[in-house]
Parts: sequence; structure tokens; C-alpha cells
Amino acid sequence: MATESPRPFVLPVGVGRAAPPAPAPAHPARVPTGVPDFDYLTGGLPAGSVVLLFGTAGAGHQEFALTSAVHLMGRFDEPRLHPVYLGTAKGPFAYPESVAYLSTSRSRDQILDEIRSAFDGSYPAVLERHLRVQDLSPAYFADTLVPASWSALPNRLLSGAPLVNVPVDGPLRAVADAIDGVAPNQLVIVDSLTDLLVRRGVEATDLLALLKGLRRHAKEWGGLVYLVLTEGVAPPAVEQAVLDSVDGVLHFSWIASPSHSHRQRAMLIEKFLPVLARLPAEYLGRFVIQVSARSGLVTTQYERV
Repeated sequence: MATESPRPFVLPVGVGRAAPPAPAPAHPARVPTGVPDFDYLTGGLPAGSVVLLFGTAGAGHQEFALTSAVHLMGRFDEPRLHPVYLGTAKGPFAYPESVAYLSTSRSRDQILDEIRSAFDGSYPAVLERHLRVQDLSPAYFADTLVPASWSALPNRLLSGAPLVNVPVDGPLRAVADAIDGVAPNQLVIVDSLTDLLVRRGVEATDLLALLKGLRRHAKEWGGLVYLVLTEGVAPPAVEQAVLDSVDGVLHFSWIASPSHSHRQRAMLIEKFLPVLARLPAEYLGRFVIQVSARSGLVTTQYERV
């Protein structure tokens, strides 16, 4: 009598079998800052980061933002000049496609005139091509004593005539609407939180809510957001809350030492989890920086603190 071959035993689905391993999540794209040594050591910043450029007056936080804009757009115009603008930091990187500059109280012409006065070479020309300035002065000065002729408002504030085309919700709403209209993959510079924190009628709680919302939204469209803030203009509790509401904080300061006859500028990564976790221990100190008319902001050495 013929016998049947034994049938192979098949485990029921989901029983006794290891689930296939889940694919490892890809690391978020990184965006270079355009400060070569900083990018070489940090590998750039995670795309979608909201970065507070925070420091004492003149210590380099505005120069960092402008140097970043020039070098990223210079490389965008001529990718073959990557070593000139971005040094040996090769990525892989995601590169911003343009620069959105949100000015709370200055016009585009005023900003470009200052840049022409400060920098030589190709810097002013690069920024003139790529800097998309949104002048929010009408909203910032709308209910102040500043004459309309000074701030380019539609009507004189004290004339009694109703204002035309001025946002009624104040400067915070103007900033939020301007950011909401920014296309993906941009470098966004908000100049400045200092203006907003000292402006009458702007509540700190509203500003902090805006920053937290921006931090969440920025992850969806990549790029980088730089917020410029001068140290000491807000009460310490508000200042600390601002620092806690962003992804990263680069702190700029003036330093002096007995071995130098002049002051130096320094930059410290005060807060930035994806950067500090990957930075070698020997570079957890501060970067000594210089600003020149031809090179913008550059790092010159590192100091333990």
C-alpha cells in the first residue's frame, strides 16, 4: 500500500516567527551654516532647526547670520566653489535655495546699505541677489508715536485718520504671517527678537507661544531659522524661557584675557542636542571668532571653558 509523504509543518501566521526587522530610520538631513570650521566639526545643523543667535551687542550674532547667508547662496550660485564658501565640510547636506529676511523695523535698502558698508568683495552682490526682505515696519510702528514719514506708514499716526493696510493684530501676527508664507528649504533670518521683546504691547507669553509653534512647524519644511536676540534686553526668566523654546542656542560674547591686549569675540554652543551629542569632547569649549570685511565671520581657535 502506498503511503503519503509527510506534509511539512507550517507555523500559523504570527506564531513562532520573528518579525522582520524594521528599517532603521534615516538621520534627518543636515544643513551647513556656511562657517567652514564649525560645519566641519559639527556636520552642520539638522534641517528644520530653529536657532537662537544670542549675545551681547556687536559680539557676532548678526555677522554669523549674514555670513551664513552669503556663503550658502555663493555655493548655490557656483557649486564648484564649494571649498571657497563651505571649506572641507562635504556633508551630505541639504542646501537652502534662498534667504528670507524678516525685518521688524528696517527697510531692505537700509539693510543692504549696512551690508555694503561692512563687507567687501562679492558679499553685498550675493546678498542683493538672494536676500528677500520682508519689511514689517508698518506693523511694528502702527500704534507708536513714530511719524508715518519715518516708518513709511500709509498715514500719520496722530492725524486721526484710520490706518490703511496695517495689520491690526500687531507685530507678532505680522511675523507669524510672514513666516507662514515662506517656501520650503529656505534660510530664514528674523531680525530681531530684540525689537519684539522691548516693544510695548507684545506679551512674552504670546511670543513664547509663537516660538514653540515655529519650532514645530519648521520641521515640516526644512531649511534653517535664525532668530537674532541681544542678551539682557528681557527679564532673566523670559530670556531663559526663550532659550528653552528653540532647538539650539549659539551664544556670542566679548572676552578678554591677560595674554591679549584687545577684546576677542567668542561663540559657545550653549544648547543643541543633535550637535553637542556628536561633537568631540575636546571641542565642547568656545570658538574664538573674528569678523572681517572680506571673509565675514570665521572661527580661529577653540578654548576650553
